[in-house]
Amino acid sequence: MARVFLIVMDSVGIGGAADAGDFFNAGAPDTGANTVAHIAQARSGLKMPALDALGLGAAVELASGTMAPGLGAAPQGLWGAASEVSKGKDTTSGHWELAGLPVPFDWHYFPDEEPAFPEEVTAAVMRAAGTEGILGNRHGSGTVIMEELGAEHVRTGWPICYTSADSVFQIAAHEEHFGLARLQALCEAVAPMLHEMRVGRVISRPFVGNAETGFRRTGNRHDYAMAPPGRTLCDWVKDAGGRVHAIGKIGDIFSMQGIDDVVRGTDAELMGHLAGALEKAEEGSLTFANFVEFDALYGHRRDVDGYAAALEWFDGEIGALLPTLRDGDVMLITADHGNDPTWAGTDHTRERVPVMVAGRGKGELGQVAFVDVAASVATYLGLEECGPGQSFLTPAKA
Repeated sequence: MARVFLIVMDSVGIGGAADAGDFFNAGAPDTGANTVAHIAQARSGLKMPALDALGLGAAVELASGTMAPGLGAAPQGLWGAASEVSKGKDTTSGHWELAGLPVPFDWHYFPDEEPAFPEEVTAAVMRAAGTEGILGNRHGSGTVIMEELGAEHVRTGWPICYTSADSVFQIAAHEEHFGLARLQALCEAVAPMLHEMRVGRVISRPFVGNAETGFRRTGNRHDYAMAPPGRTLCDWVKDAGGRVHAIGKIGDIFSMQGIDDVVRGTDAELMGHLAGALEKAEEGSLTFANFVEFDALYGHRRDVDGYAAALEWFDGEIGALLPTLRDGDVMLITADHGNDPTWAGTDHTRERVPVMVAGRGKGELGQVAFVDVAASVATYLGLEECGPGQSFLTPAKA
């Protein structure tokens, strides 16, 4: 038997997407975006010895033809670059496709204008919230709109509703003045209507603080995502008798479909949960983890230094965990999209992503598909179902 640890570094793209010109940030195409390489160039090098030894630097060059300063080690793991076919550069599309299910429809996106939402959506929110209006009703950065409208929200009690270039509907409210339970109930109430419109996620964005000291988000975010419209890797493992453990927002992304349990927290806390899974996860299990702070705290805010520090922190933590892998364990590290902090705008960037595998020797995988990740995990665990992808791993017993 074997165990697989599938880890998604949220937004850690490596450039080179063939269709990047079809995706835009602030009116400019994503052609040339490269999250890892551009951060490395801006910082005159990244210090990521663990992931570089697995093949990160080589994957950047394979994906985009670009050398990332500081990342030039000879790979000691399996490594490659993966491309997405779903017509989105968002969390849900990336994760579903990594799990073997390309998105079979076009997401709904709200226009970048005011008001951004149709009257029926606004009316539904007002009914569910019991308010006479909403605030926001536009595209915006969550941290910026919270600072701009937080005081008015506290005064009026109206929820702050906003969106982005992703297929999302976000509702921000003060945990104490509005109430966390009330906010989550509001999101849950309006989610079915928005999912029917093909809006991928309704996200509760609780915050605390005041106008004098400033407002800040809490760790009690919750995503109300559409359920996957088909079976994914999580279902394949579970139906074959294996356990599926979710770390981070994986449970939200898959609406708990095919998942046994979930733990949440900051990335530092999630790293502790990953260490616990390496110690306790059962044979035949899949541990599926998402580390979101690269994206949420640094990519969207175009914070190059913060993103670089997060990458180097992650590398140090993973480097400490790799020696704890058991014989037969596989750790597969990848990403779901890009979010180049040197790029125009504040949206995700369309990029290829790295694929790095520890526990199965070394070698170049080449250019692979997102769905090949799911097929490889399934093949390694000996599952009959493996979706539309092609495996780059052999069964554990081979």
